[in-house]
Amino acid sequence: MKRYSFSRLALCVLCGASITLLRPGLAFPGWVLQNSGTTSTLRSVHFPLDALTGYVVGSLYRGILKTTDGGAAWVTQPSGTFSGLWSVHFPVDAQTGYAVGIPDTILKTTNGGVTWFAQALATTCYLKSVHFPLDASTGYAVGQSGAILKTTDGGANWSSQSSGTTYNLWSVHFPVDAQTGYAVGGPGTILKTTDGGANWTSQSSGTTEYLYSGHFPSNASTGYVVGGPYIVLKTTDGGAGWVTQTSGNPNVLTSVYFPVDATTGYAVGTSFTILKTTDGGAAWVSQSSATSIILYSVHFPVDALTGYAVGEAGTILKTTDGGSGIEEDRNAEFGMRNAELRITPNPFTSFAILPGYEAERFSLYDVSGRKVGTCRGDRVGEGLAPGVYFLRSSDGKDKPLRVVKVR
Repeated sequence: MKRYSFSRLALCVLCGASITLLRPGLAFPGWVLQNSGTTSTLRSVHFPLDALTGYVVGSLYRGILKTTDGGAAWVTQPSGTFSGLWSVHFPVDAQTGYAVGIPDTILKTTNGGVTWFAQALATTCYLKSVHFPLDASTGYAVGQSGAILKTTDGGANWSSQSSGTTYNLWSVHFPVDAQTGYAVGGPGTILKTTDGGANWTSQSSGTTEYLYSGHFPSNASTGYVVGGPYIVLKTTDGGAGWVTQTSGNPNVLTSVYFPVDATTGYAVGTSFTILKTTDGGAAWVSQSSATSIILYSVHFPVDALTGYAVGEAGTILKTTDGGSGIEEDRNAEFGMRNAELRITPNPFTSFAILPGYEAERFSLYDVSGRKVGTCRGDRVGEGLAPGVYFLRSSDGKDKPLRVVKVR
């Protein structure tokens, strides 16, 4: 199996690897591209209170993006730093927020981003994630070589905590208070604290893949961690045990977010991957069309319908229907009923398989509804050109299943 690391992904971006530019207004299943006004890589998105006012950070030259109209317009705010920023978080409102980046950069605003000022740090490490659990006073930042920083005075002072690891940490999250939190990194690193970071203990993730994002939706017991490739982990006991879920996707996942509860969630990653689950991760469904764009962050401000994702080439995507638009419209057009057909992998490069239906025959349709061929359940998409297709059972009793073939 081909393995990826986030450092290799970052290297591809820094070296100018070929990427696909997307047109504003271009629609993917339920996701619409917004005009960010930049082609820089965007790495983090956060809407503090509602789906109207939000912030995006990335490799913008002295800039941070802000919208106050749900992404119809994005305005560049002066950040005062040449450094790339990796994470942005506004704890309680749209006025006071923090952004971290490279090297040794933590920025703070108290006026909605009109001005950002650097905070003094006793470190030279690259910081990848910042999170303030309850208010704008107590927060954490993690980064390179196992670095964990904590502030209890709104960033006036940051103290280093002992993480017990030298691996890079990519994400930090405190679900309900400033005492119990998690940090994830590579390879397979999951750390937990129950005393506000005084002590961090390593948890057994069961994988050696790099882990890039963790989220506990409503309490400190049930949470999700993603990485790559194929990696989605879930715990229901506060990390005592982590169970690997079947994502059905071979791409690296860089961000995971459950908006309201532990049932409906989203994950994004390489090759324009957007996955959604509505059953607590038992099944993940692909919502994206394949390009070479990497998506780095996904966030749903208030519910599981309106959300944003950001990534390479200035990509900002928005959905107002939980990302289901095109697929649901196509199913309604065919007049199909729901079925439990699942395909793996999806997207795929050569062909895919329908577990439990390998010997049955299916019809394939393109996005216009034109039939393009038939296949067995063990050779779905073989011989077809790369693109988006809809799989329909030969007896016509199941709704079309959206599948994506990539090069």
